[in-house]
Order: sequence, then C-alpha cells, then structure tokens
Amino acid sequence: MHEIVCMGTANEISALLNLIDDPDEEVFGAVSARIVDYGSTIIPTLEHWWETIPNEQVQTRIEGLIHRLQLRELKRNLTDWKEASRHELLTGSLLVSTFQYPDLATAPVITDTERLRRNIWLELNNYLTPLEQVNVFHNILYGYFGLKTIPRDEYKTEDHLIHKVLSSKKGSQVGNGLLYLVLCELLDLPIRAIQLPEQFILGYFKPDHETNTLKAAFFIDPSGGQIYTHRDIETYFKRINEPLEQNYLTPRSNVDTIATVLEELSKSYDPSKEGYKTHECLELARYLKL
Repeated sequence: MHEIVCMGTANEISALLNLIDDPDEEVFGAVSARIVDYGSTIIPTLEHWWETIPNEQVQTRIEGLIHRLQLRELKRNLTDWKEASRHELLTGSLLVSTFQYPDLATAPVITDTERLRRNIWLELNNYLTPLEQVNVFHNILYGYFGLKTIPRDEYKTEDHLIHKVLSSKKGSQVGNGLLYLVLCELLDLPIRAIQLPEQFILGYFKPDHETNTLKAAFFIDPSGGQIYTHRDIETYFKRINEPLEQNYLTPRSNVDTIATVLEELSKSYDPSKEGYKTHECLELARYLKL
C-alpha cells in the first residue's frame, strides 16, 4: 500500500475498491479508469481484494482490471524494447511470454538459455563452414538437447512461448524458431528469420559484396533442422502459386520477428473463451510494426 500512497490516498483506493461491485456500468467504467491510472503497483492490492471477496462477479471484474494493468505494463515494456538502440531477441521473447504468464520469473529462463548456448559454443570453432556450423548446432539442439516439434493441428498457446519450449523441449515451428534465433544471436551466428507465407523459415546470411546486401546461403526449417536450398524455396512458391519476390528472402529485424510471434500466438486462443486475447496480441503486433 505504501508504494501507491504517493499517487493517491489509501482512503481513495479503499473507496474505489468498494465501488467495483456497482451495478451501474457507467460508474464501474469511471472507477476502472481511476484504478488503472494507479498503474501496476496497485495489482497486489487488487489480488488481495480478489481473495477476500466471495462474489464471483466482482472477482471477474477484478481479474479484468488486473489484466488491463498487466497489458498496459507489457506495452510499456515493449515500447522500451522497440525504442532501444539494440533489440535483443531474448528480451523480446520473454516479453511475449509475459503476455500469457505476467508473473514469469525470467532469471531461470535466461540461465537455461545460457546453458544451452554454452553447450553449442563448446562444439563450434572458426574453421567450420557455414553448413558445418549449422550441423554442429543441430546435433546439440535436436540431438543432445532433444528439441521436438509439435504437429501444426496440435498447437497450444504454450508451444509458441520460449520459456515453455525450453522446459518441455518441444514447440511449434515458431516457438522452436524463436529459441533457435535467440541461440544464434547469442552465438553471433548470422541466421535470421525470413518472411515466407505460412512458414517460419530461417536463413544463413552472408555479405554480398557486389550488391552490398546480405544474401542467404541456404535456409533452415527450425521445426527439426531441415536444410533448404534456393531451388527448394522456388519450388515451394510454385506449389502455393505465389510469385517469389525478393523481400521474402531478406533478413527480418528482431522487432518484425517478435511481431510475427505475437500474430501466431493470437491464433492459439479459443475465440469463444479468450477472443479478447487474440485481439490484444494482434494489437501488440501492429504496434511493433508501426
């Protein structure tokens, strides 16, 4: 309580909490707006209030208020990440996880990621070709660590979240791809996501000195480590009957990658029960793309 006294009196907070059960939606709307103004520091007070009120309707309203506050905090954190000089992918990935798990303890996830990074780093050296580097990477990630992919029609929300992929050692194509990219960034491997329709595919990029751009030497499906050539990608576009434009094969920024993860996460929610989360994920993704 002391942390929020500076933003308002304890008496006002108590009065607001007592008005949460007001049947007048206009009154509740005004009360909600004032409570949200206090920011995330009021969440422990709301959680305590939820535990002491046996009224299910009031509890539902409190849960909604807590979610609004957590979502606002997440958007603030995403803004800080987006506007930073360097967009570390692990940080962005953990922010996505906090959408579903707002109380996530990130330190153990960082520790587990570092352990896996070190296992791969110990097997790499500067004399390996790009393909050899990737093969070593795959031997650790899919062999020693045992990362598995989940069939597309069985995807659940947690399959897209990096902390769940790490703990369960299985994930969606996007979830596995996110872990793959985080490890590559930590290992300084030049592997980035590309923008293929309906697929989350990665590319190993090398400088093209003639055009002064980055060009993919080959492509990787992070589901299980399958390697694809440029001809394979051309075949894929012919199969889906779409023209292969150059922008599909350019490396995507970390901000774009996190936006894509949020878009995929939005598809995992049951429209009849958590449709609002689908809307919120898409809203966050659109915000990152601005």
